[in-house]
Amino acid sequence: MWAELVGQDRAVATLSAAADAARKTGGDTPHQAMTHAWLITGPPGSGRSNAARSFAAALLCDRGGCGECAICRSVISGAHPDVTLVRTEQLSISVAEVRELALKASMSPTVGRFQVIVVEDADRITDQGADALLKALEEPPPRTVWLLCAPTAEDVIVTVRSRTRHVNLRTPLDSEVARLLVERDGVDPAVAAHAARAAQGHIGRARALARSDQARAAREQVLKIPGSLSSVGSCLRAAADIVEVATKDAERRTGEIDARELAELKEALGYGTKGARPKQAAAALKELEDQQKARAKRLLRDALDRVLTELTTWYRDVLTVQVHAIDPSREVSLQGFGLINQEMSERIASQARSSTAEQTLRKVDAILAARQALEHSVAPLLAMEALMLNLADPD
Repeated sequence: MWAELVGQDRAVATLSAAADAARKTGGDTPHQAMTHAWLITGPPGSGRSNAARSFAAALLCDRGGCGECAICRSVISGAHPDVTLVRTEQLSISVAEVRELALKASMSPTVGRFQVIVVEDADRITDQGADALLKALEEPPPRTVWLLCAPTAEDVIVTVRSRTRHVNLRTPLDSEVARLLVERDGVDPAVAAHAARAAQGHIGRARALARSDQARAAREQVLKIPGSLSSVGSCLRAAADIVEVATKDAERRTGEIDARELAELKEALGYGTKGARPKQAAAALKELEDQQKARAKRLLRDALDRVLTELTTWYRDVLTVQVHAIDPSREVSLQGFGLINQEMSERIASQARSSTAEQTLRKVDAILAARQALEHSVAPLLAMEALMLNLADPD
């Protein structure tokens, strides 16, 4: 169960010891290694949700999370009756949703030792939702375990954070990610090395790059943007292209889900059947529409964030050459400190010669400002236009 937690030996040891303690006490007797609420943090792609699911399986499996039995398989698939997996596609988790979880947490386990509630996006819980969660954590049922996941501990309200045991995951090394891709997915070592270096420790992103020619081509197009910003017109075109591609990506990812959700809701409301009352269903349909719009907004923001991340790797490489931290002509292994975009070393060296480190730092600051603008609901096209103009090289 722990095999996919790359480079997380310390976290695995902590969680495994807690699961062992829980099995030895049968879930009834308190033990210093075990507690009723955990906060699992780590950078994007480090494996927070995998850690939570593996821990849930270890708590319920008689062999501590063997990964082979029916219990382990059902936990990972989300089918185990005593494990509730919460992952939202919306911008936030409401107080109503948290109250439902608290009600679920108050019940006794159905078949296992524990009732386990896994919240993969605990940082998205609203302030009101956090108050409801706090009440559930202050008076925990003896056989309920909460597993909260967030990027950092600071992303969770302090009163909730103080009632959890914190386990932090680190960013995996490129070599560790590449080895996982080769051993688990059968990826060619050269492709795995390229994907691992490009993903910078994000295992899911590395896997997508390793397995998809389209994903690698899309990333390469983003890295061509800095060299194309020669005029105001080119900046505005680049911004429009970025938003258009991101919008299409978000629509593709949410289109089928939206249609299925709408069909299921209409069926539940009795549309097309005798005695149906569609007027009374208007509120339910409007609520679904609002949720779907919020999900599309989040997916668009996520797609744009990936673009910003890729641009950051470019300027990071340029800056390291400008301050003579890296020789771009020298290829470095995954174990060493080198260019992220090694295959573009000549272009990076050229960019480094044509500008100064101060100019590059200002461009990195512009990327950070664009990310903050998107987080504060600035229109995506406006945010991207401002960014492209700031990234343009002066004549």
